Amino acid sequence: MSKLLQRLRDPARSGVYRTRAGEAILEATRDSGLDVVAIDAQENLFDSMVRSLGFPDWFGRNWDALEDVLSDLSWRQGDGHVLVFHSYPAGEELGILFDVLRTSAEYWAGRGKPFFAVLVDPDKKLALPDLYREA
Repeated sequence: MSKLLQRLRDPARSGVYRTRAGEAILEATRDSGLDVVAIDAQENLFDSMVRSLGFPDWFGRNWDALEDVLSDLSWRQGDGHVLVFHSYPAGEELGILFDVLRTSAEYWAGRGKPFFAVLVDPDKKLALPDLYREA
């Protein structure tokens, strides 16, 4: 098992991270039992997440509803959840997204299930820790 997969399986390491590219995550998690979802939120974050994660009809398309739905995920299968954001909002919305994702990671870690949100950041501009050391 790769070091990256070991990290992604560890609930205690759950959190919000950055990476230069998402391909290594997809490769490491193939056939791992983890629920890995790519999210491309170029237009509307909430609509993109609805499409990518198959949110239930009751999702209200606001920040509180996002926090609620990410602390449920009962309709998703997997030993843990890895959300790979290929694009994401900027400015204040990005800060709110970080807060919601961190809260979700803490929630799932407290229940012994890994939850990782990884933002693809090729230029390393985001103030987030690296998911792993990249060559």
